[in-house]
This record gives sequence, C-alpha cells and structure tokens, in this order.
Amino acid sequence: MQSITAALDERRRQGLYRSRRVLQCAQGVWVRYEDRDYLNFGSNNYLGLANHPALIQSSSTSLQQNGVGSGAAHLLCGHFQVHHELEQALAQFTGRAQALLFSTGYMANLALMTTFSGKGDAVFADRLAHASLLDGIRLSQAKLRRFDHNDCKHLETLLAAWREKNPRRRALVVTEGVFSMDGDCAPLDRIAAIAQRYRAMLVVDDAHGIGVIGEQGRGCVHHHGVNNQTPLLMGTFGKALGGFGAFVAGDPPLMDYIVQFARPYMYTTAPPPAMATAALTALQLLQQEPWRLENLRRRIAQFQSGAQNLGLRLIESDSAIQPVILGDTDVATRWGETLWKQGIYTGVVRPPTVAMGQSRLRISLNADHQPEQVDILLHALAGLQHG
Repeated sequence: MQSITAALDERRRQGLYRSRRVLQCAQGVWVRYEDRDYLNFGSNNYLGLANHPALIQSSSTSLQQNGVGSGAAHLLCGHFQVHHELEQALAQFTGRAQALLFSTGYMANLALMTTFSGKGDAVFADRLAHASLLDGIRLSQAKLRRFDHNDCKHLETLLAAWREKNPRRRALVVTEGVFSMDGDCAPLDRIAAIAQRYRAMLVVDDAHGIGVIGEQGRGCVHHHGVNNQTPLLMGTFGKALGGFGAFVAGDPPLMDYIVQFARPYMYTTAPPPAMATAALTALQLLQQEPWRLENLRRRIAQFQSGAQNLGLRLIESDSAIQPVILGDTDVATRWGETLWKQGIYTGVVRPPTVAMGQSRLRISLNADHQPEQVDILLHALAGLQHG
C-alpha cells in the first residue's frame, strides 16, 4: 500500500495526476459540468451523431424489441439479428467480404494481436501505435519491433533484417490509420507495399479514420486504395459514428479464424443489440447526410488557417484531431485550465500518453461546430499566446 501511495504522490508532484469530470448532459457541441455549459472541443464525437435523434429513436425501438443486454457471448446465444445485419453493412461499407463485432476497440485489438501472432513471431508496430495494440502484442508473446513514426524506411530495415533470419515465421505490421493523439495519417500505400514485399500481414486500426477520412468517410484504407493489401481492418463506433463498440473486417478465412481462436471474442459478452442498431443507423446517416462530413472538413480548414496565422505549433493533420503542441507539461496544464475557466473544454494530453516534451492541447472538431464557435476558440488561444 505504501508503494501505491508513493506512486500516486509522485504523479501529483510531476503535474501528471489525472481526474475525471462528471458530464451532466448528452454529448454535443455544448456540454455541462457542475451546472455550467462549456464549448466542447474535447470529444471524439466528430460527426455529432452521439445525440442524434435518429440514433436515439432506433436504439430505443431496439430496446423495446430486444431488451437491454445481449445476455451472452456471440458463440452462445448472444448473437442477435441486428448484430448480423450490422456486420453485413460494415462489410459492404468497408469493401470487405465479412465483419465481426466486438464490445470495444481495445478488445478487438487484443484479439487481433493474440490470435494472429505468437511466440517466435514478430510484430512491427509504429512507435505511436495505440496502447491496446501494444498490450495485445505483449500478451501474444511475439517479438515487438517498433519503427519510428510513419518512417517507412525504418520499417523496411527492421522487417528485412528479421525476415532474412526468420523466413518461415509469421510477421505482422501494425499501424493506426489516423493516430489518436497526433491526428496525422499513416502512409498506408507505402506501408502496404513493404508488408507485401516481406510477406507480412498488415493490420490497420482505423478507429479515428472511419467516418472522417476519404469518400463518404470510408476510412484511411479505402482512401489510400489498399483494401486488397490490408488483410485486417479494425474500426470503432465510439468516435465518428457516435455509439459504442467495434468491429474487425477482412476475408472469411481470417474472420472464421477469429471466431474459432480469438479468446477476447469467444469469452466476451456480445454488445447490446440497441448499440448495434445505433451503429447501423449511424452508417446509414453517414451515407445519407454527406453535409456532415463536409461541415467537419470546413471547420478543420478554418481552425488550421487560424492557428497557423497565430503561429501555433500544429501537426499536419487532415483529421478532426488538431493538436496544439506546447511541449512543457505545466504550460499545457495551465492553458487547459485557463480555457476551462473561460468556458471552453479541450483535451490536455501529457505523459505518459505522449512522450516527454510533447504535451499538448488535443483539439477535436465536430461537424456541428459553427464558424463563430471555432473563432471563439482561436481568440482564446491568441489570448493565451500573448498572455
């Protein structure tokens, strides 16, 4: 107990202690904390669907028809008709033959890493790959080789050296489509070519790309034209699609292999059918209401232009994630607290989520943000910069 208390005290001393704020309303452009409304630039609700009336109505109807919980894992008696329909819709949307549902993206990534790699194999992961991918690799007992962020030359050097010594072992190349803290996209066309050259299976976590990147928000893999070179695609419903849960999409043999051998799939309760219904509705809205994605892209361009005019340090990003790099942890914390006092909520990201010296404000834009609301944020940032 003493060591636990000491670790907590040390985190406080470093200015890295984290706490939760209790949300008192539905997720939207405005959110309420402690009976005050805040302009929200901290959510992953990129298309404004989390409180959309159509999702509320369809999930409510599903609750009446199917009840609250799924009651069991997919392989017992927890696989509902709406789960099946959503999997079919996801396969069509992503250009895949088949899809499987998971309760969370974290669970989906654990399944992919532990099912398709093992002791004696190797996984080559981008240095900024999500924690769920890294945890899955550790559980798999495969050798982890991390290549520098989006550095294809480094990836090829590592992969070529390993493959020469291990001609028959299984190799995975793992990356995010859109990186969750930097907002930039992986060069999937080049990564896919390298993976093919060295007989490695490419796995893409596109949690933050689905709904945002490419035609109709079909994601980074579709946008880069590497569907056929990307055997395994993971996406989630808790970001742009406004709901909860995740999926993996690929060819039938790979999906069947997951069903037969993936422990995180076999031994996890299936997502509530109402959440599957909401995801199905969100997919339909994404294709029926293209103005949402158009609005989001306009707000992204507006913020980037304004931030660049202020001389703020950004990361090149076409996604809804627009980090303002401040470097020093204390500076990032102070900026976040000042914005909070002004009624603006942004994410403040510090180590260990990002590397030391890379603390930042994580600005998340929403299709429902109005131009004047982005201007309010830019004006506040200008005040902080010159304050």
